[in-house]
Amino acid sequence: MQPAPSMLSRAEQIVTLGRLSLVSEREDAIHTLGLDGELDLATAAKLEEQLHAIEGTDADVILVDLGGLSFIDSSGIRVLLKAAARSRDDGRLALQGASPRIRRVLDLAGVAPLLPLCG
Repeated sequence: MQPAPSMLSRAEQIVTLGRLSLVSEREDAIHTLGLDGELDLATAAKLEEQLHAIEGTDADVILVDLGGLSFIDSSGIRVLLKAAARSRDDGRLALQGASPRIRRVLDLAGVAPLLPLCG
């Protein structure tokens, strides 16, 4: 049994879901969630669950690294939009590392301006 992330100065958890891996790390006040693989109907619920869990912590920044995503569909976009909406008041959420392919999907879907994309 692993200790709870709140008990560690740096916690790392890897969850593999078929085509999506989530790497969750907490260092000081920044919680980073790295995505690798495909974010789609089959994997979106697990990402949403992880985001809710992280949002329930005292992290000042929730950084979602999209750099490893090779695919995103409307289910994945919905999860990101919902997380961005929940973060509007506190501004804790930041999305980084979207590849040109993922950025293009977000642009074509018309949602890029609604997401806290950086870098």
